[in-house]
Amino acid sequence: MINIVLYAPEIPANTGNIMRTCAGTYTKLHLIRPLGFSLDEKKLKRAGVNYLEHCDYTIYDDWNDFLSKNNGTFYYLTRYGKKPHTSFDYSNKEENIYLVFGRESTGIPKEILQKDLDHCLRIPTNDNIRALNLSNCVALMLYEVLRQQDYPNLLKTDPFKGEDYLEKE
Repeated sequence: MINIVLYAPEIPANTGNIMRTCAGTYTKLHLIRPLGFSLDEKKLKRAGVNYLEHCDYTIYDDWNDFLSKNNGTFYYLTRYGKKPHTSFDYSNKEENIYLVFGRESTGIPKEILQKDLDHCLRIPTNDNIRALNLSNCVALMLYEVLRQQDYPNLLKTDPFKGEDYLEKE
């Protein structure tokens, strides 16, 4: 199972976008307090559109609460990581994979990262920016895992207009 973990997210629109992405990929979302918003905020709902009801998510009081209820392989996305996000084999569909992302302003706390340096990853960028937007990072990382697993249970054609939509006059 693939899991997205947001450690103390601050921006409701980012979390709404991530909830929509999780809803569309059968991905479990884990939200670790403190949250910088309430889950009924208008910005969160606008970003998630009508899909929030399809998002499977759990809220935890803190990092230790989260760890006590989840186990598997953890990958930490951080600008301080020394390995590209594509450098691991995520193809085992039986493995519980947790992709951990930090708050928008400060990332994942250093004391968490230091306990598992081998799983600290970075999405490569140039030196013009500190990091990419959180919801973009989640999508990039999640789709790398899904690609390696051949997009399990996901549609590869459009369910609304039909498989042959482009071929029709």
